[in-house]
Amino acid sequence: MKVKTILVSQPEPSSEKSPYSRLREKHKLTINFRPFIHVQGLNAKDVRQQKIDFNNFQNIILTSRNAVDHFFRLCKEMRYKVPDSTKYFCQSEAVAFYLQKYVVYRKRKIYVGERNIKDLEVTFKKFSKETYLFPTADHLKPEIPEFLKKINVEWKRAILFHTVVSDLSDLRDVYYDILVFFSPSGIESLFKNFPDFEQNKTRIAVYGNSTMKAAEEAGLKINIKAPTHETPSMTMAIEKYIQKVNK
Repeated sequence: MKVKTILVSQPEPSSEKSPYSRLREKHKLTINFRPFIHVQGLNAKDVRQQKIDFNNFQNIILTSRNAVDHFFRLCKEMRYKVPDSTKYFCQSEAVAFYLQKYVVYRKRKIYVGERNIKDLEVTFKKFSKETYLFPTADHLKPEIPEFLKKINVEWKRAILFHTVVSDLSDLRDVYYDILVFFSPSGIESLFKNFPDFEQNKTRIAVYGNSTMKAAEEAGLKINIKAPTHETPSMTMAIEKYIQKVNK
């Protein structure tokens, strides 16, 4: 069956030149965006109940923009002035660049992994006698905690925000040829909103192994997978599929 409509379970890209725009124009598709999950911040009381005192940490580990936003939001709420000497360990250039929203980049000590936080192992060990705060959501993949334990640095996790299922009830009677998922939480949201969901002729696209596993465990048939060697991005994977079925 040909593909004409796609629903992406994420916010719409701000740039008009996003890969989805090119995909839409090239193949004359309807592509809509709708976050299946959203983030809800905790308050200062919730953080204190975790026995977290920001004063006790010289370094901050940041793995997402949400972590950046909610760390600085809570700093403001708790009237905590982040010292200029604080060092930031960022998972990617995108996260490090986003820090400029809150700090003067050239005046801060910011370390960036080439591909992920594990690239900074030597830098972590250089400051092994210092303490690290790791702001996260309530759901956390085990890879980074396992890495931090392995390199034997003193760190503490601070849950600063929750991932919450969005209300999708207005989509009950809306049909799309492809549903695109980027996290297990998106799959969870689908079935919490529509417990009686049946895939039928809907194609499912998933990004990442954990999302693929969640989809399979939910009984979904996966038609499009990314990243792969041939299709490192979701838009590339979708386009490859469309070129095959839209002949």
